[in-house]
Amino acid sequence: MVIPGFMASDRTTARLRKSLRQAGFNCCGWGMGRNLGIKSDIFERMDDRLADMNNSDHVTLIGWSLGGLIAREYAKYAPHRVAKVISLGTPFSSGPRANNGWRIYEMIAGHKVDAPPLDVTLSAKPPVPTVAIWSMRDGMVAPDAACGEPHESDVRIQENCTHMGMIADPNVIRRIAHHILD
Repeated sequence: MVIPGFMASDRTTARLRKSLRQAGFNCCGWGMGRNLGIKSDIFERMDDRLADMNNSDHVTLIGWSLGGLIAREYAKYAPHRVAKVISLGTPFSSGPRANNGWRIYEMIAGHKVDAPPLDVTLSAKPPVPTVAIWSMRDGMVAPDAACGEPHESDVRIQENCTHMGMIADPNVIRRIAHHILD
């Protein structure tokens, strides 16, 4: 399942999902419309979406930017449903303001980035395997926030792309495919 970033939707991640399907993966979007930020019922909605998929297997969650934060936190909430989390340009380390979009996020989401409507610890590693893909050229998220400290993710991979490129760059897509299987 691919979870879009802030203000993005499944339409935005269509190329990534298409590429993963062409590589032989059963891949879907999150199916919850435009990602307008963390809401108090987000984990219940994720549960419902996974139940609708009628999939008894653990799911790999691929989250881009804010979608990666949702994926990491959902994996803490429901580790029995998640096989792995792959984050793409996700600001899980260094604090919630380590990105260029936090002010807009607060206006649209209706809460402060450091006071979401859920109890979360963004830098805490989920109890499932995690892969953090990040870039020095990101431009939206501070590289150290998306790379994290060694104890915050199992695998940290530097790519050479922009924030928007995380969901479309062929090299990143190959890395994602490799780590789904790894």
